[in-house]
Amino acid sequence: MDAIALKQANLAQLPANVAVPAYARGAPVASIVHIGVGGFFRAHQAVYLDDLLALPGNEQWGYCGVGLLPHDAAMRDAMQAQDGLYTVVERSAAGDTARIIGSIGEYLYAPDEPQAVLEKLADPGTRIVALTITEGGYYVNQGTGEFDAQHPDIVHELAHPHAPRCSFGYLAAALALRHQRGLAPFTIMSCDNLQNNGDVTRKMLLAFVALRDAELARWLATHGSFPNSMVDRITPATTDEHRALVRESFGIIDAWPVVCEPFRQWVIEDEFPQGRPAWEKVGAQMTHDVLPYEKMKLRLLNASHQALCYIGMQLGYTFAHEAMNDPGIRTLVRRMMDDEVTPLLDKVDGIDLELYKDTLIERFSNPAVRDQLARIGTEGSARIPKFVLPSVREALEQGGAITLLAFTVACWFRYLEGHDEQGREMPLSDPYAVRLRALALQGGADATALLSLRELFGDLSDAPPFTQAVGEALASMYGLGARAALEQSVA
Repeated sequence: MDAIALKQANLAQLPANVAVPAYARGAPVASIVHIGVGGFFRAHQAVYLDDLLALPGNEQWGYCGVGLLPHDAAMRDAMQAQDGLYTVVERSAAGDTARIIGSIGEYLYAPDEPQAVLEKLADPGTRIVALTITEGGYYVNQGTGEFDAQHPDIVHELAHPHAPRCSFGYLAAALALRHQRGLAPFTIMSCDNLQNNGDVTRKMLLAFVALRDAELARWLATHGSFPNSMVDRITPATTDEHRALVRESFGIIDAWPVVCEPFRQWVIEDEFPQGRPAWEKVGAQMTHDVLPYEKMKLRLLNASHQALCYIGMQLGYTFAHEAMNDPGIRTLVRRMMDDEVTPLLDKVDGIDLELYKDTLIERFSNPAVRDQLARIGTEGSARIPKFVLPSVREALEQGGAITLLAFTVACWFRYLEGHDEQGREMPLSDPYAVRLRALALQGGADATALLSLRELFGDLSDAPPFTQAVGEALASMYGLGARAALEQSVA
């Protein structure tokens, strides 16, 4: 049978083993604007809303996706050609399942339609603006925890307040329109992997808005809402292999499917003065304090991802499951979780930490997901300070162990040099890539230059137990090789 192009008019022709939206998709409803329509959002938040729309009485909810970056033009083309539909494939050892998601009713590409994006954000019907803009998209100086007003994006936005380019610029310009029109601010919900992501968003956005318009900042501080949330689902970047899988296994021509693991989790603080979808009806957990869940996930899952990806690439692996099949890496991940991170965690209601860690090992080892180490290793300058260094600080305060946490930082430093031990290039995707690579090449086996980056390490640049542990691990990486250094660290 010939493959079928994914469009609204063709849903009835799709194979019976492919689930399709169980609700009518008419005129676009876009009460939630989502900035940053990447694979994770489409495998996570959009799926929750798709589930909710299948239940009666939720027709007022829907997504308008917004892309800000040049490469988002391809997403715009795919989404518009497919009427906002796309395929989600869940992969596990038991096999693959596919479903079509229909919760994105509209997609706007900001570089071509800046005014349309502003009007959508300022529309009275827009009640929530959600963000997946990566950990680096919040303009945090990692050394001080304060707003980075010198970032080139921010310098541009302050010089051109009516011609925004970045997420903060669009949010501020749209909030100014709402203020002028007598409308309440929309709820701003970060769905990125940041501890206290709502609090961070509030602090950074208010600092930016204050530089732009002090009165607008006071209004937003008084009336705005920034709920914290914790999100979790392993979602590799979409590849041509995934497009071929969807075509060959399910008979669907989809320009931008998304592949993910079966597991998903969403914990949300219930602070939505303009209203919200009833996410709790489809598996999300509404709470008044997301921090214990968030800390557990960031310190265990996300930090472990950093631990396995850089040493994994250095040893020549491509996918997470390959790295986890390496006994040394598996030991590194488990011991770091057990010995260095778990002692720092508070009790989490309803969570068995030992079972949670067992589940993480199983998820990382899932061969069907084929999660790329290169994806996990992007934006290390944001992820190491957010996922790894908080545990280092707490462990030093409490007299705990940091050997494997420091080894993880050293592996990142070694990765920044740009080549594995066989001379194969390791691509570096990071907003500070040029500076980081220059310092890595300058320092080589000496970690001093990289450790001096106070905007990343802050007071840890002056903490001998940490700097010595990282320095010794990096020297071992260069002097003994990645394999011997790994064995030495977990001995």
